[in-house]
Amino acid sequence: MPYQESFLKYLKFEKRCSEHTVVAYKKDLDQFEEFVFKKVGDFDFLKVEPKMVRSWIVEMMGKGIAAKTVNRKITTLKSFYKYLMRQEIMDSSPVATVITPKVPKKLPEFVGETSLHQLLDNGYFPKDFEGMRDMLIVSLFYGTGVRLSELINLKDHDFQLNEFLVKVIGKNNKERIVPYPRGLNQLIEEYKLKRDRELENREPFFFLTGKGKKAYEKLIYRVVKKNLALVTTLEKKSPHILRHSYATHLLNRGADLNAVKELLGHANLAATQVYTHTSMEKLQNVYKQAHPRA
Repeated sequence: MPYQESFLKYLKFEKRCSEHTVVAYKKDLDQFEEFVFKKVGDFDFLKVEPKMVRSWIVEMMGKGIAAKTVNRKITTLKSFYKYLMRQEIMDSSPVATVITPKVPKKLPEFVGETSLHQLLDNGYFPKDFEGMRDMLIVSLFYGTGVRLSELINLKDHDFQLNEFLVKVIGKNNKERIVPYPRGLNQLIEEYKLKRDRELENREPFFFLTGKGKKAYEKLIYRVVKKNLALVTTLEKKSPHILRHSYATHLLNRGADLNAVKELLGHANLAATQVYTHTSMEKLQNVYKQAHPRA
């Protein structure tokens, strides 16, 4: 449908959403269209009523789809109808009055400091191009807390080697400067030399495949999962787990919450506060050591 296509173009070219996000939005809209078509036949986004959205929620919950996933799909609809209202195609949103299911709070998982030191300091990574690249991938995720999309789009000129800073482009095309571990400069320089010597006609990105192409999401996931499996038994071994670990370890060592918010590129403090709960183990240890009745 033309409305759907224009919305997806808006996400891609104006909001500068990642390809992964645009694909997810399209999938959600297609699923909703398919659901309504099965229920009432002809489908028109402009004629959707709140009861249709509620019925979709009921069906998804009945199929055992997680509340978090259901809410994400409803968020897609909300964003779509907000777009139609901004374009003055609709006066109101059929999703505005819809109540979404409550999501049980789940604390973010993270890898322990000792495990990550072990992975990065004990020679697990080969000295060839891929080994150096993979070590830098893990090191930058843990050393900067950047998102997967931010890491993939890094270019050489984003690194300020003298200042130990890297520029990343975050959500909604927002730019931020993040410090990285000082010890990485030597690895960065060695990686660039090996990369430029071995890969001809390479694409202009910092992280590349063995064929000189821009690194892609599945490659990064494989690298992280493979290497985290060497030091942790966590079920999830993703780039986001390293982002969780970065934030948790900063707060455990006394970092200011607002500073961590800025480092992570969060729009509001509530998104960062979830990491304060993971510091409870540290607080319990302090309590046990200090309180006479503990």
